[in-house]
Amino acid sequence: MDCKNHQRNMEFCNCTYEPCSRKGYCCECLHYHRRMGELPACFFPNDVEQTYDRSIRKFISINK
Repeated sequence: MDCKNHQRNMEFCNCTYEPCSRKGYCCECLHYHRRMGELPACFFPNDVEQTYDRSIRKFISINK
């Protein structure tokens, strides 16, 4: 993958899933999680992200 913003994106990527090949590639990450019915790690605070519950339901529950 080639992305001119990859290094900059990595400054904001809080994904702790180590084998993830989409880190810093926001477009790929968004498309992947959308297909899975989820949101990317960057939509969640660090403590919630680490649970790997990236569901839309979880996002709504923490943002009420």
